[in-house]
Amino acid sequence: MTLNKIKKTAICFSLLAAVGCTDNFEEINTNPTGATTEQLDQDYNSIKSLFKPAFNRMYICDVTWQYQLQQSLQADGWSGYMTTPVPFGAFNNHDYALNVSWNSYAWDDAYVNIIAYLYKVEQRSKGKFDQFYAWSLIFKAAAMQRITDMYGPAVYSKFGADVATYDSQQEIYTQMFKDLDFAVAELSKRAASGEKTSFDETDLSTYGGNYTKWVKYANSLRLRMAMRISKVDPALAKTEAEKAVNDPIGVFTTVADLMKVKSPVDLNVIDVMSHAWAGLFMGADMESILGGYEDPRMAKYWETSEQVPGEYKGVRTGIVYPTGTTYGKFSKTASRTKTGEITWMSTAEVYFLRAEGALRGWNMGGSAKDLYEAGIKASFDQNGVEGAAAYATDNVKLPKNYVDPLNATNNATAVSKVTVAWGASNEENLEKIITQKWIATYPDGQEAWSEFRRTGYPKLFRITNNKSGGVISTELGVRRLGFSQSEINNNKEGIESGLSKLGGPDNGATRLWWDVNKANF
Repeated sequence: MTLNKIKKTAICFSLLAAVGCTDNFEEINTNPTGATTEQLDQDYNSIKSLFKPAFNRMYICDVTWQYQLQQSLQADGWSGYMTTPVPFGAFNNHDYALNVSWNSYAWDDAYVNIIAYLYKVEQRSKGKFDQFYAWSLIFKAAAMQRITDMYGPAVYSKFGADVATYDSQQEIYTQMFKDLDFAVAELSKRAASGEKTSFDETDLSTYGGNYTKWVKYANSLRLRMAMRISKVDPALAKTEAEKAVNDPIGVFTTVADLMKVKSPVDLNVIDVMSHAWAGLFMGADMESILGGYEDPRMAKYWETSEQVPGEYKGVRTGIVYPTGTTYGKFSKTASRTKTGEITWMSTAEVYFLRAEGALRGWNMGGSAKDLYEAGIKASFDQNGVEGAAAYATDNVKLPKNYVDPLNATNNATAVSKVTVAWGASNEENLEKIITQKWIATYPDGQEAWSEFRRTGYPKLFRITNNKSGGVISTELGVRRLGFSQSEINNNKEGIESGLSKLGGPDNGATRLWWDVNKANF
C-alpha cells in the first residue's frame, strides 16, 4: 500500500452540487413529479437502475484504492484489525496526524454516489411506488449510520435543499428510526400479501429481492443503531431494540439470514491490498486475541507469516518503524477474503447485540449467556469451523503478549485479560461480548471502531508514535473524522451549522453524541 496507489478523482464532491454534478443527474434538477407511462412500461427501470450504486458504494467492494480511502486508512487500523508494513507518509492516520484529504473521501463518495441516487428514488417513487421508496430508506439508513458514526453531524433532512445545512447526530438517529418504521411496515405488508417482489432483478445481494429478508435486515440494522445510543439515550435504545427483536418478522437468527453483497468484479479489495500491493497486514491485536484463544477462525482470516514460518504475526499500529526494514513478511489475508463478497451484517453480530441488550435488562428473547454463546456458534458456522461449544466454555485461555521479532521496543503485554467463557459481572461479560463481536465482525473495521469508541472494548494496544501534537489522546484514540474539505470549501452555511451541533472543535478528539464519557453500566 504505497502512496502511488492512492489516486485522485475529479468528481465534484460539494453537497451543494451533488445533485447536479453526478452522472445522469440532470433530471434531479428538474424535480420530476412522477414516473411516466414509458417508465412504467419499462418495469420501473428508471427507478431500479438507481439502486446499483448503493450496493457498490456502501462498503466499497469493486475499486481497491477507493475502498482504501473509504475505510482502510482509517477504521481498519483504529479497530486493531489491520495495518501497513511500512511508514505511510508524514500525515498518517495511524499515527494520529490525520490526513484531511484521505478522511474527506468517505463523506464525499457517500453523498455523490449513494445519497444523491436515493434522493432521486424518493422523488420518483414516494407515494406512488412505495415498495421502492421503502427499500431506498433502508439503504439510506445503512449509509447514513456509517457516515454519521464517522463524522457526527451531517446533511440528512436538508439534502437537496438550496442550503444543505446539517442535522445533529441525535436528529439523524431519530429520523433513521422513523425511516425504518416506514420501510418495515411497507415491506412487511407486501410480504404478508404474497406480492411478487419488485426487486428480484435489481437486488445485488444474496436476498434475491425477498421482502421478508429485507425486513429482517432493516430490523437488525435498527438493533445495531439502538445499541449504539444505549449510553446516551438508554430509554430510546431499549424501545427501538425491543421493537426490532419483537417484530413479527424479527431479526437475523440463522447464518442464511446474513446480508452479503457480491462484488461486481472478480476480486476482493482487501485481498488486493494485502497481496498484490503487499500493503495491508494483520494487526497485532488480532495476533494477541485470536492467538491467545487458539481461535480456529484465525486460519480463515489470515495466512501464517514468512517471518516466523508456521506462526501468525501481526504488526502494531502507530509505531516507529525499524529503519531499513519492513513488516512485509508478516501475516497477509487468508483465502476467506478472496471470494469477492462483502458482508454488510452478520447473524453473529445480531446475536451479540441481543446478548448485550439482555445484559442491560431488555427483552431480547433469551438470556444474555445463551445469546452470547449463540453468537459464537453463528460465527463459527459462518466461517466453516468446528468446536464452538468447547470454545465458548473455555475459562482458561487468555489473549497473549505480543512479541515483535524485528523490534523488541514494540513488544507489549496483552491488554485484554478476559477468557471466552461467560463470567460473573456485567462489565466482565460486556467485554467478552464486544471482544467476540469484534472477532466475528472482521473485516468491517468501521463497526469495530465504533464499538470500541462506545464501550472501550476490546482492549487494544495503544500506539507509540502519536503525531497529533497533543490533540488526540493516546489512551482514547481517534474519536471521529473531521468534516470534509469539500464542505469547508463549498458549503459555508452547512459547515457552520455542523460545527454548532458538534459539541467541540472539528478535530479527531471530539466525541460524537453517542460517545459519552460515562460508565457502561
